Amino acid sequence: MHVILRKVALSPRALARDSICGGGLLSPLPWLRRAACRSLYSETGVWQRDYRVETRRQVERRWHPRIQEQWKKNAKEEVSKQEKFYVLSMFPYPSGRLHMGHVRVYTISDTIAHFQRMRGYQVLNPMGWDAFGLPAENAAIERGLDPEEWTKSNIQSMREQLDSLGLCFNWDREITTCLADYYRWTQYLFVKLFKAGLAYQKEAVVNWDPVDQTVLADEQVDEAGRSWRSGALVEQKLLRQWFIKTTNYAKPLLDALAELPEWYGVKAMQANWIGECSGCFFQFQLKLDGEETGESLEAYTPTPEAVFGAAYVAILPSHRLLHGSSPLKAALTRSLQQGRDCLTEVTARNVFTGKEVPVVISAQVEFEGHLDTVIGIPDVSKDDASVASVLSLEWPTVIHTQEDGSQTLLNSAQFTGLSREEAFDSITQKARDMKAGGHLTSSKLRDWLISRQRYWGTPIPIIHCGSCGSVSVPEEELPVTLPKVPALTGKGASPLQSAEDWIHCTCPRCKGPAERETDTMDTFVDSSWYYFRYTDPNNQIRPFERSLADHWLPVDVYIGGKEHAVMHLYYARFLSHFCRDQGFVSHREPFRKLLVQGLIKGQTFRSADTGQYLCREEIDFSGSDPVQAGSGGGVQVSWEKMSKSKHNGLDPQEVVEQYGIDTVRLFILYAAPPEQDILWDVKTDALPGVLRWQTRLWALVTKLREAREGGVTPDPSALSKRDRDTARKIWENKNYAIQEVTGHFTEDFLLNAAIARLMGLSNTLTQASAGVVLHSVEFEEALAALCVMIAPMAPHLASELWAGLCGVRHAQCGLLCEGGDVLEQPWPTVDPEYLHTPDTLEMAVRINNKACGSVSVPRQVSQDAQQVRELVLASPLGHRLLGDRVIKKAILSPRTALINFLVEE
Repeated sequence: MHVILRKVALSPRALARDSICGGGLLSPLPWLRRAACRSLYSETGVWQRDYRVETRRQVERRWHPRIQEQWKKNAKEEVSKQEKFYVLSMFPYPSGRLHMGHVRVYTISDTIAHFQRMRGYQVLNPMGWDAFGLPAENAAIERGLDPEEWTKSNIQSMREQLDSLGLCFNWDREITTCLADYYRWTQYLFVKLFKAGLAYQKEAVVNWDPVDQTVLADEQVDEAGRSWRSGALVEQKLLRQWFIKTTNYAKPLLDALAELPEWYGVKAMQANWIGECSGCFFQFQLKLDGEETGESLEAYTPTPEAVFGAAYVAILPSHRLLHGSSPLKAALTRSLQQGRDCLTEVTARNVFTGKEVPVVISAQVEFEGHLDTVIGIPDVSKDDASVASVLSLEWPTVIHTQEDGSQTLLNSAQFTGLSREEAFDSITQKARDMKAGGHLTSSKLRDWLISRQRYWGTPIPIIHCGSCGSVSVPEEELPVTLPKVPALTGKGASPLQSAEDWIHCTCPRCKGPAERETDTMDTFVDSSWYYFRYTDPNNQIRPFERSLADHWLPVDVYIGGKEHAVMHLYYARFLSHFCRDQGFVSHREPFRKLLVQGLIKGQTFRSADTGQYLCREEIDFSGSDPVQAGSGGGVQVSWEKMSKSKHNGLDPQEVVEQYGIDTVRLFILYAAPPEQDILWDVKTDALPGVLRWQTRLWALVTKLREAREGGVTPDPSALSKRDRDTARKIWENKNYAIQEVTGHFTEDFLLNAAIARLMGLSNTLTQASAGVVLHSVEFEEALAALCVMIAPMAPHLASELWAGLCGVRHAQCGLLCEGGDVLEQPWPTVDPEYLHTPDTLEMAVRINNKACGSVSVPRQVSQDAQQVRELVLASPLGHRLLGDRVIKKAILSPRTALINFLVEE
């Protein structure tokens, strides 16, 4: 009782202070702020018998600030000796308003974080902001605002919204990519890439968005050739651009997928994106009239072991050398004849072999995949041999076929005599050692284009010098901060070109006059390493301390949308592999498990004639089919991703105001498995179901409290045989629920199935007789375990239920006497006796959907439909009810212990 008294010794003034804690950033929902009579048990020691709407509001108003404060306190008290658990949800772009998709992903991460902390782990559940990008710049152009101020204002607003939803993040680790203390280290990593030869600039035909006036990566253009953001028809444009040579890591990234657990099909998407890494590029230096030109080429071959047999290097007619500012443009153009293979005056010296071959302009319009330059090796390709013969080119024989069919190399320097397989490995390795190519990749993968001709992004830390070329900004001079520019128009060249004082600088190498790079980085660069920064967000010396990154990485579960399954994950994995090679971290892969969540979709209505989206208020639902109000025009009804423009969006705060934080959390978790889409319809079973379940949970605590208020001391020996059997069934169901729910939280993340199992346990407890409730310790322990297990998903309700349980008279469950709030309790474990008893469960039997009893079956076969069917048919119940019936089908539930026999009437 002293524990309860300590909990209610908080004054209303303290409550008010707690509700606005956090330096003014916490802005609870209106009903969280409203004053109300103190009537909860945790406040007054008096239990409210029924769970009403006002009770729910009082519960969330009471526990919201306490749960937040307890999370902060626990985070400070956790020690590194504990086993860690890093749960990471993809950080949002600060648009200013949360949408229901945000609520879903962050509810999942919050639930997993609470669960793992209750299991005794040191938990990291951080939050930050992917704050650079086109929307802020476009908003600044449209409204005449500073994108920095607009972004910071939006962050403030969204931070308040996240807090009001009761989400517990490690806010002391908050990062914002548009702040100099973050992008300083984005630039630092770029400099490391540049020094490693992995960041380079070249002329390239790029995808140009004429609306947003910027370059798009190939993956940002949809199948219809339109921009993924603006929807504009994309144009092709030749510009000098910055690239990151991700192709050098293609094979390691592909091979590493085998080490990862299944990622809901994402591994296959990643593998398909990378392609089969069976060939490589080799470096070539170009000459004209025997003189070096300063131009270089990378040419691809699927047979690098035969590279000494090269007869020519072929480029497409669309190649940059024919259309850009190359000094070879005139010579190549002179040789060009459309539709024919054209021998040119230009030659290419293979940096690896030292051999010099002619450059040929191919008759083909395109090569395999995304290639624009290939090596012609006649010995291994009939097509290459045909081209070489037509052009009267000579080539050495480099492949010798033995009588047994095996092949070895000829005329290949020190590799002569090796088998093709041995030569493949040796030649590619030697080329890599010489930095002359040799990195295995596919013909479909291209390097990562990161240049953006926009203002609101990380400045590329490169200085262009007339004498020294492109020079990286010294690391000690980072960050290169974004200058203020007079006005943003969104048109033409990079806005940074107008900042003349900023552009003009001194070359770090020769100290002569130079100019800064005016392109900014794609925002995917910012998000490619943020998971590292969370481990050490305040480090002013380096991006992160290796010991801290090694402690927390890899991320144990990464949660986000499937739309990021290719680009973001690929770039993040690449950056992690690079950091491993640089000695920054010991882990190569950044994410252990991936939880891909589906969309929350709203119902949309479109005019059948015009396709225009209509508001719900414009629809007449009085007939069998909806029609347009007034005109009676036809309406197309569908479910689509929520959007203001489609009039099917929901304001999360309005939804929470109506139903409560815990109800929304439970609905989101229960409505569908995480990877599936949710169709938001309040008339479906899911929302009414979780509302009823909360009422039943409250009623169970009321039931126990009232049973113990009668003055009769609990006495397990007073139980009848029937009640003892019921108590045993409760004990078995409790342990089964603990086993199943724990498995769902740790293995498959089917949180909807976890809730279904807890609902099953609550149903078992609801059916208990008055004698079982009063006398059995099993009922009390099961209800306590149930309350603890719902806490990660419905923390406010569970907190008040736990307070009510801890105040039960004559408590027999030791856990209820130890004190502490529910989120401070250890996660329940299966009783050892349960693991050693005959592993059976009661299988509910239905016939034509009507409950007919149950049969005990071994747990190990409880998911085998055929074996369960046979066991039921062989049981007395089966003989009695099914012996002479014609069974059409037997359906075994995948989620509950239930089999339904469909029989002929």
